[in-house]
Amino acid sequence: MKFFYLCCLTLATFLSHFSVQSAEISEHYFKKSPSISNQQCISCHQQSHETWQKSDHAKAMAIADKNSVLANFNNVDVEHYGQKAHFFIKDNLYQVTINYDEKLDTYPIKYTFGHFPLQQYLVETEKGRLQVLPFAWDSRTKADGGQRWYHNYSHEEIRPEDRLHWRQPLQNWNGMCADCHSDGLVRNYNKETNTFTSQFDNINVGCLSCHGDMSAHAKTSKPNKRNIANDITSQKHPTGQWLRTVTDKTAKWQGTKRDNSFMDGCFACHSLRAPLTDGISANKPFLDQFTPQLPAAPNYHVDGQINEEVYVYGSFLQSKMYGKGVNCLDCHDKHTMKLKAEGNGLCLQCHGGEVYNRKSHHQHQETSTGAQCVNCHMPTNRYMGVDDRRDHSFKIPRPDLSAQFNTPNACTQCHDDKSNQWASDNLEKWHGKPKALLKSKQFLMTLNSGQAINLEDHLSIIADTKLDVISRASALQMLNLTTQMITIEILKPYLIHQEDLIRLSAASAALLLTPEVRILHLSPLLTDKLKAIRVVAARSLVTSKVAAKHQQVFNNAFRELIISNELTSWRGEGRANQAILALENGEAKKAEKALKAVIDIEPYFDVGYINLADLYRTQQRPAQVASVLAKGMKNLPKTGGLKYAYALHLVRTQQHDKALGFFEKATLLEPSSEQYLYAYILSLDGQGETVNALNKLQQLITNYSNNQQLKELGLYLAQKTQNRQMYDWFTGL
Repeated sequence: MKFFYLCCLTLATFLSHFSVQSAEISEHYFKKSPSISNQQCISCHQQSHETWQKSDHAKAMAIADKNSVLANFNNVDVEHYGQKAHFFIKDNLYQVTINYDEKLDTYPIKYTFGHFPLQQYLVETEKGRLQVLPFAWDSRTKADGGQRWYHNYSHEEIRPEDRLHWRQPLQNWNGMCADCHSDGLVRNYNKETNTFTSQFDNINVGCLSCHGDMSAHAKTSKPNKRNIANDITSQKHPTGQWLRTVTDKTAKWQGTKRDNSFMDGCFACHSLRAPLTDGISANKPFLDQFTPQLPAAPNYHVDGQINEEVYVYGSFLQSKMYGKGVNCLDCHDKHTMKLKAEGNGLCLQCHGGEVYNRKSHHQHQETSTGAQCVNCHMPTNRYMGVDDRRDHSFKIPRPDLSAQFNTPNACTQCHDDKSNQWASDNLEKWHGKPKALLKSKQFLMTLNSGQAINLEDHLSIIADTKLDVISRASALQMLNLTTQMITIEILKPYLIHQEDLIRLSAASAALLLTPEVRILHLSPLLTDKLKAIRVVAARSLVTSKVAAKHQQVFNNAFRELIISNELTSWRGEGRANQAILALENGEAKKAEKALKAVIDIEPYFDVGYINLADLYRTQQRPAQVASVLAKGMKNLPKTGGLKYAYALHLVRTQQHDKALGFFEKATLLEPSSEQYLYAYILSLDGQGETVNALNKLQQLITNYSNNQQLKELGLYLAQKTQNRQMYDWFTGL
């Protein structure tokens, strides 16, 4: 199941005129700051404005009126698994009546959100709180299957008690996506009242998002002439350009090293990340405003290809092109954001056509889709039902690795009736044996697949400078999967590393150091130039007794950590993080309050119930444990984690016979959990059903790829029952 994230970055909606009525009903979302406006830029930069209007950025969000709404609101009824919506126009307002079971509501459409390949619609369910409707408009052509209403989760039922239901926080505009669709957006979330007073400077993504507040520049009598020396595009670049000699297959940058730091502005939105500030500031480092999600399962495939909706940052930083200095504007126009050339012409700016644009290379008919560079090296994933997005890691198809690690490859994605072996055989026939992977890359893929590797191999991933930095940082962040303790001699080089992502991950991995050593060597990162690193350092030192000389800088960084948690406290994860911090600081009452708030704002988020019950367990309050978990199971009857937690509670209160049934239910509800199966089999054995336990384990163990612990349990039960045949069977696994 693909999560239907609202921050759909390729989307937007054209805004050219406001209807008077629409402007009035939406006025409170605009800041009262007339000095900060894209309008100031237009008088002098008319051409840039005209090209920007062709972009998705210009169409990021709009007041719902006849100029922006693309969908059919002509009394149209749509239905999905019993959820019904009626779209109509009344009193010059686009409106919807939507119901599920007995609940029926009518809302005016306040904003359009996006324009192609789909358009979503926002309604105000409470003052200041905007939610996305569960039905979207497919704005593709009819020939492509578009011009229709469709449900965001077309292949499954999303009931009101589901976290993904449109009224729940995960479908909230203010928190999930607003900062990337409007200039100068601030969420203004009040955690005490659970309300928003969000505002923006401009409704869509314009000049301010990339250039910042240019008010002072606009007031100058003679606007500064453009400084070509600061030009970041490759054409007519004064300090260098991409050049290819007659012997080069691909171009190389000739000249002064490029300053690609401007891409931090792109990454601010085109990434999966957690905010550290309320709103985005242009021309400010990415890691000073966000903590990124690094490439790892399940968001990425084992080899780093995109899986879930992760946008561009994590894949592009893996690419050889990023490593060579290629930036976003080498391929995308800086104002329309459209590709600078169509088809293979874009790639042939740097890659020799006499080598790569020939059938001897791509092995497809010249006019076929298989002859297009992007279809082999930038395969698409479909998100949000109709939105195909390309992988920006620019990998070479490796069906041989697909066979080993179950990763996708462009060959069999297109030729879906063929096998990985077929694809491997053909590629070898055309281009010879595939290039051997770096040893470090092999170890990383093994690690990403959930298999154990030894510490020496894990450290070799992090140390290999031939591997891209973001992959090394990801491996460093996962060091706790391989070892529970590390020496400072191993970690110190990364704590002082010049690469920001390496220092960020090292600050997290510092939890593997002994407390005294951690304090000594992590404290300097409390004053790192980047907020993301300071925050992670503070997080790793929460339970430590920081030296007096570092206490003030720790307090400063800790406040930044608290603020970052509060920024996400509109959803369950943010409140849960606050609770964990409170517990680590010995503030049990504060933790209890935060966990109760998790349940209040997200009653269908199992973590709130499980963590609150665990807090009550540590306080020896079994009645409250049972009460909280019972409430959780009532709200979330199909969640295995709650059944498992309740079974553990029954074991602790000596109700072993009752626990068995809940362990079984947990296993059936979440058959991928090795832990649940392990507990279920042990519970059967504990109830005297050892033979049954052994047979059950034999039936189910093959469903678990990482089954060493289960295998050992099978061997133990076979010995206990003196079943030689079963012992040999488990030995052979």
